Amino acid sequence: MSLEWLLAGAAAWFGIVAIVNALTFPRMRGSKKPLPTNSVSVLIPARDEEETLPGCIESVLAQGNTVAEVLIYDDESSDRTREIAIEWSVKDSRVRLVPTNTLPAGWYGKPHACMQLAQHATGEWLLFLDADTRLAPGAVEQLLATAQRYCVPFLSAWPRLEMISLSEKLLMPMLNFYVFTLLPTPLQQWSLAPRYALAHGACILCERSVYTMLYGHGSVRSELFEDTALARYWRSRGIRTLCCDGSGVRVRMYRTFGQIWQGFTKNFYPGFRHASLFVLVLAIHALVFTLPFGLLLGAFSLPAIIAAGSVVVARLALAFRFGQPVWPILFHPFAELVLLALGVYSWWRWNFTSGVEWKGRSYRHVQPVSTAQ
Repeated sequence: MSLEWLLAGAAAWFGIVAIVNALTFPRMRGSKKPLPTNSVSVLIPARDEEETLPGCIESVLAQGNTVAEVLIYDDESSDRTREIAIEWSVKDSRVRLVPTNTLPAGWYGKPHACMQLAQHATGEWLLFLDADTRLAPGAVEQLLATAQRYCVPFLSAWPRLEMISLSEKLLMPMLNFYVFTLLPTPLQQWSLAPRYALAHGACILCERSVYTMLYGHGSVRSELFEDTALARYWRSRGIRTLCCDGSGVRVRMYRTFGQIWQGFTKNFYPGFRHASLFVLVLAIHALVFTLPFGLLLGAFSLPAIIAAGSVVVARLALAFRFGQPVWPILFHPFAELVLLALGVYSWWRWNFTSGVEWKGRSYRHVQPVSTAQ
């Protein structure tokens, strides 16, 4: 069998995975039964979020009486994040600013902020939100009902990505393509294996008793990719986790090409537990998702057409499922080249330089700590 046919077979397989995911990825659903009131503590870690924090708080306060409190942790911001939190606490008694503590050695910023928030929470459920997250009306009730329906103490909602700039529309859909072509999401319900864990840090709902028992974010205190790392750890302890389609949760992760490049440089390489898996994933994107389009420039061979067509079908299925524009698919080879360059650059920065910079903090390569103490 020729290399082209091997690529065609692989592309077809990943295309099928994307279609299955698009058809079966569990959705947030409401409940016909009354849900407990004042049962959810909404926890928002915020570092330099003066532009995004007000919109997040406003969308949370509109959720109704399911929300018991809204706690905000100012993670040593250099802008008006703290002042904005105080202003909102005056407007609504449910909003409180949690005291800021110095970042301890061995901890990354977000896990520490989340841990501080959880220690001050009183709700039965903890809902961790990034400051750029926006909730549609009734989203908290849907999250709680979905967690109860699937009997999971850990539920993450994969948010709908808001994309406004050209760079966002060309490149941000690659996040969904990257995840939902390689991970058959039905397996997260059929198996407790950590390798099937999936989570998005913009929206994670945890049952507080289980979170406390498993040492919360302390179990992933030196992880930049803390969301999925947390889900992996819970699964390693025999606890079910689930990631669902967060149609009622929106987030605008990055706004410019520079922010996209910096953000994914920080997260790309640390997302892999083993360097061999990192190399394998880059090889798949280079050979299976990019090379067939190059082969079509030379000759319209049947295997190259099948391979490229499978990629396009996968992109279409995910675009329709997650409400994304279709036209960026025309520029898929360009987006793949950017993704590959990002992967190599992230690997180089983490292994051969002093590390990466993010919101005024430097992060260097350390052995992640992902077990409770």
